[in-house]
Amino acid sequence: MSANRGARRQEMPEIVREVFPDQWGQLSLFTELLADEGDKRGLIGPKELPRIWSRHILNSTAISPFIDEGAKVADVGSGAGLPGMVLAIIRPDLHVTLIEPMERRVDWLHEASEACGVNNVWVARARAEDLHGDDEFDVVTARAVAALDKLMRWTMPLVSEGGRLVALKGERAQAEVDAALKVRRKFKVKDTQVHTVAALVEDEPPTRVVVVQR
Repeated sequence: MSANRGARRQEMPEIVREVFPDQWGQLSLFTELLADEGDKRGLIGPKELPRIWSRHILNSTAISPFIDEGAKVADVGSGAGLPGMVLAIIRPDLHVTLIEPMERRVDWLHEASEACGVNNVWVARARAEDLHGDDEFDVVTARAVAALDKLMRWTMPLVSEGGRLVALKGERAQAEVDAALKVRRKFKVKDTQVHTVAALVEDEPPTRVVVVQR
């Protein structure tokens, strides 16, 4: 790691130690690896380093309250491991499958999980559609993958009866929910809610989490 890159990286906020007293070490190591490897592997851009904790790591933790203890989880389009790897670190009670079609990103997920000692993660090189009919999960998660209507077509066949899709979204979350009305009807969705989760650090906007209940 170059001194220049380290200087540009956002330091771990103190709140991380308070909120995740048992996992902050693993979170810190994963963040360091992502900061060191993210640019050259095409995972995150160099301009993201000054906000790597607030914008990426802590943002990914916002889905945790919407996932029951011991759930079987699939993270679709895991890429850099956001939110799937972060979720697996802070929730060792979960069984998390990281679904990612690109080989170089799959390699990264294998390497990062081993380096950080994350033992509740499995990596599948596949598209979500490839697994339709083969497996089901209590919860499917996604971050920055696609608009909700398209995302639901890819993910809802993976959600077990009574399970849910939990997606990290931006300011247009409710508009995406409204635009996905036909798809929600197609999959006979029981309930869809947009939750606003306050940021853990100051001066950051809240995170919007869309929960689609099957």
